[in-house]
Amino acid sequence: MSLLANLLISALAVYLTAWLLPGISVKSYWAAIGVAFVIGLLNVLVKPLLTLLTIPVTVLTLGLFLFVIDALVVMLAGKLLDSFQVNGFWWALLFSIIVSVVTNLLYKLFY
Repeated sequence: MSLLANLLISALAVYLTAWLLPGISVKSYWAAIGVAFVIGLLNVLVKPLLTLLTIPVTVLTLGLFLFVIDALVVMLAGKLLDSFQVNGFWWALLFSIIVSVVTNLLYKLFY
């Protein structure tokens, strides 16, 4: 049950952030659930590999390169899903930052 609640909270954060940013588009709340699921799946499968491959750059930038990896994961989700559109790297970067903040706020509100 906790996994389903986490997915719904993440989907709400995706939907609210997409509503806030003009460079991001999500067709419906059901699509936001799909986006949250795909981004979660990519965070489990792809992000560790990218993080491992970019350790020298991440150390050199004192960890700030992890924001770039997050933006790349969001852009990859935009390429995989027709109902989710990202209009560039900077929108993806801003989206990933805002979604993480909104998700944390929603977790504190509901838990």
